[in-house]
Amino acid sequence: MTTKSQFQAADISALLRARNAVLYVITREEARVERYLFEACASAGYPAVRFWDCGDGVTNLDGSPANIGSQDPGEVFAAIRSLSGAGPNRERGVWIMRDLHKWFDGIVGVGIIRTLRNLARQLPSVPRERAQAIIIITPSAEVPPELQGNVTVIDWPNPDRDEVAAILDAAIASLPEDLKANAAPNGQRDAAIDAAVGLSGEEAASCYAKSLVQSKRIDPVAVAKEKKRVIAREKVLEWFDPLPGGLDAVGGLDSLKSWLVARKVAYSPKARAYGLPSPKGCLLVGVPGCGKSLTAKAIATAWGIPLLRMDLGALKSKFVGESEQNLRRAFRVIESVGRCVVWLDEIEKALAGATQGAADGGVSSDALGAILSWMQDRQGEAFVIATANDVSALPPELLRKGRWDEVWFVDLPNETERVAVLDATLRTHGRKLDALHVQAAASNFAGFSGAEIAALVPEALFASFADGERDLTAQDIVNAGKNVVPLSKTSADKLARLKEWQQRCGARPATSPESVAKSTTVQLDL
Repeated sequence: MTTKSQFQAADISALLRARNAVLYVITREEARVERYLFEACASAGYPAVRFWDCGDGVTNLDGSPANIGSQDPGEVFAAIRSLSGAGPNRERGVWIMRDLHKWFDGIVGVGIIRTLRNLARQLPSVPRERAQAIIIITPSAEVPPELQGNVTVIDWPNPDRDEVAAILDAAIASLPEDLKANAAPNGQRDAAIDAAVGLSGEEAASCYAKSLVQSKRIDPVAVAKEKKRVIAREKVLEWFDPLPGGLDAVGGLDSLKSWLVARKVAYSPKARAYGLPSPKGCLLVGVPGCGKSLTAKAIATAWGIPLLRMDLGALKSKFVGESEQNLRRAFRVIESVGRCVVWLDEIEKALAGATQGAADGGVSSDALGAILSWMQDRQGEAFVIATANDVSALPPELLRKGRWDEVWFVDLPNETERVAVLDATLRTHGRKLDALHVQAAASNFAGFSGAEIAALVPEALFASFADGERDLTAQDIVNAGKNVVPLSKTSADKLARLKEWQQRCGARPATSPESVAKSTTVQLDL
């Protein structure tokens, strides 16, 4: 199977044969990309490949000095122009320049850019036997505006799964024979490859080597943690540590949780071989405080993949065009990270300007358009989960079929779910009560949201601690709830509109009817 890098190298070979004089390759991985560039040059019929950087000047493929030009790029351009002219000992050649983007700034940059533009115009007309081409390798995606019409920009991709697999195999092959067998146990090889997808080749090799040194085997969890550095470096997404306990820490929502567990199999090697598509994501709409955000955090734990939060509000900028640039950069990071959960919390607030005519210069509308296009066309394995409390503020185009795998409605917890929420919260705080007492306490909280019920446990713990540091009882929890006026009473009209929307639009209930039917009320003398 052709890897992304091999496909890119073939594209560059075609560009060189078509006499594109200046190519602008964006990458942080000089060593890995240069190997593919050399193959592309050879395939295009350019026998001479030279490198230039500000440290060693011009060197041959083996690193030896080429005695052409110097550390000054201006002299190198003069040498390129000379070799493209008539004379003896002329041959087709490609010049791979590593640090040239640093010479584009200031007064010096004016002359360098002008010389490069002149070469971009002159070199395509040189006779084919003396053809010369320039490939600029740079980590910066900012192309000077003067060059944008004269260079072909190529954003080199990170290693795909096949390339990462080759890196993993190379790391294992370098081990002593007695360690190779246990380096990647059965079932761990695919997990180790998936964990490194999104890293550069050098980062993946370093992570594998570090894991082998520390534990004598490839640990997928340790490798995946390296992605946290990638997120921190780009500063457009926020890394969240997954929720301890996973979906078990979320009380109720049995239909939603069952659906999420079923979707996990789509990431297995068998599903990939079968051609099963990766899940796109889901939208959770409903009552505030009923587990929407908690579920988003729990998915990453259940699936064993990173959790990234995209704060659309934080990506906005006061400078024209910078908000869109930040959003596009966030999309690139998500695609590069590979398999992950992307959490868009309270999406209706971030996109309010797109539907309510906010005076933000059209930033919200542009953001909505960019998000919709990305969700429709993206090819990666990121699972997007968005939450919303006010469905009336959501743009209709965001809700249409095909944007999401499923739109879920999260209602106030029923009796069974109130018991589950209370029990999960008690476990989180290291407490356990008799099942009947938990059920009896939960029966007092009809109309409470999950967050309101969860907040009663720490309140009750304060009361029991103040009362002689005794053990927590169900009565403490009931007492804590007596002074709480639930959201179902303070915002009854809003919740009624939400339920009306759910019935009208057919959003799937996150709680199954069977769960509701099993609800019972147990009264104890607390």
